[in-house]
Amino acid sequence: MAQMKGPAIFLAQFAGAEAPFDTLDNISRWAGDLGYRGVQVPTWESGLIDLETAAQSRDYCDELKGICAGNGVEITELSTHLQGQLVAAHPAYDDLFDAFAPAGLRRNPQGRQQWAVEQLMLAARASENLGLKAHATFSGALLWHMAYPWPQRPPGLVEAGFAELAKRWIPILDAFDDAGVDLCYEIHPGEDLHDGVTFERFLDATGGHPRCSILYDPSHFVLQQLDYVQFIDFYHERIKMFHVKDAEFNTSGRSGVYGGYQDWQDRPGRFRSLGDGQVDFRAVFSQFARYDYDGWAVLEWECCLKHPEDGASEGVEFINRHMIRKTDKAFDDFAGAGPDEAANRRILGLDAG
Repeated sequence: MAQMKGPAIFLAQFAGAEAPFDTLDNISRWAGDLGYRGVQVPTWESGLIDLETAAQSRDYCDELKGICAGNGVEITELSTHLQGQLVAAHPAYDDLFDAFAPAGLRRNPQGRQQWAVEQLMLAARASENLGLKAHATFSGALLWHMAYPWPQRPPGLVEAGFAELAKRWIPILDAFDDAGVDLCYEIHPGEDLHDGVTFERFLDATGGHPRCSILYDPSHFVLQQLDYVQFIDFYHERIKMFHVKDAEFNTSGRSGVYGGYQDWQDRPGRFRSLGDGQVDFRAVFSQFARYDYDGWAVLEWECCLKHPEDGASEGVEFINRHMIRKTDKAFDDFAGAGPDEAANRRILGLDAG
């Protein structure tokens, strides 16, 4: 029977120049000592992984897996969130997104986009060499500035935007298909794939590509006031990854979902450490059990108040407490009887006089 795996932790918000966050050996030992069983690795952190080498060498990938195994964890997935953002970036964001690319490609949007595609292609091969089944990324955005437009969007603009987005991603999706890896887009404000409707638009534009999948993170749906539990009903067949992240939305007469350009601590919608926000994780984990989700439950820490190391430490027990070992029997099996067609017909009154 399919069972969720975990707890795991996304290393992006913890990686740094100082021990124990500076190398894969150190940071995976730190995670293992906390009680995590898996680590999700950001590929832009060169201290944790050399993506090009991982794409070329199974021996190197075996070495990475061995380092993690020696510290009691395994690599759950790789992430190319930053590189994926650059696959499709509107020129209005050129200066802001330049920092995501190598210094030599700054002020060079075409070269930056080509580099991003190459990074995703490397990630597909690296994921295959590591024996992984899913990969995390962002879709990028050509239309985000038109999410709440004035003046109104001209006819055909949205369709043209998603057609171009799909055109850029289909070769990458094909590469992940060749590698046997699901490409999971984090459904996230700031991306063209930011809710269920936009994911459906993109999926249609890709021709229903079999590797076009979802990284589910309920925190982003709280901030949009979207029903994050029903989302699983709609899209469970495409959800292949799960970020366990909390959030809250505090109603106000001064500011709403757009946040008033305020810092994170002052916005009505803000990210919190697990258990400190408003996400109903009992309902979320129950939905995943209902649909036999067998991927990882991966903590992502982005709290605006609590220290990251405290959030990481508390997250282990929180995830363990919410994971559901699915039952293989019904609660009233003890009162049942074996199949008996004649008895069933009598109960239904079908053989009466």
